[in-house]
Amino acid sequence: MAELATIARPYAEAVFDVAAAASDYGRWSGLLGEMAAIAANEDLGTAIADPRLTEAQRVDLFVSLVRSPLDEPARNFVAVLAQNDRLAILPEVSAQFEALRAAREGVADAEIESAFPMSDADLAKLTSILEKRFGRKIRPHVKVVPELIGGVRVAVGDEVIDGSVRGKLAEMEAALKS
Repeated sequence: MAELATIARPYAEAVFDVAAAASDYGRWSGLLGEMAAIAANEDLGTAIADPRLTEAQRVDLFVSLVRSPLDEPARNFVAVLAQNDRLAILPEVSAQFEALRAAREGVADAEIESAFPMSDADLAKLTSILEKRFGRKIRPHVKVVPELIGGVRVAVGDEVIDGSVRGKLAEMEAALKS
């Protein structure tokens, strides 16, 4: 949803700036992930939306569910989100923070779909090839998809490399129909 991404962007950038100033990306990454999971809970959403709760009570309720220790900047961040009725966008804020972090660190996520489980050696070789092609460090996320028949399908950002048998068959079908 583009609107959600647009709303979340300034919050993600603000948190990223705070994390960058303290060189504390890892802690903020974990904290945002935890807060995003809490915010995604439907029961919490219902409780937070209760009009009988004050803003301070909403913040206290949310903060009480976070297991990680919250320093003043983190607590203030939650308070700003609560004040603007934006706690529900935390999953998107977390995702955008991770994208900013990956860009800063020169890392790209690769969604790899394989027809069969990949050995560690095969995954290392494929990752090395992808790193050379994209000029960035690659974090592979592998998923076995038997429907591919054979081969792999890789998505890095907006670019998709389809080396699967199913993809090749689809190309052949299109060529025969034209």
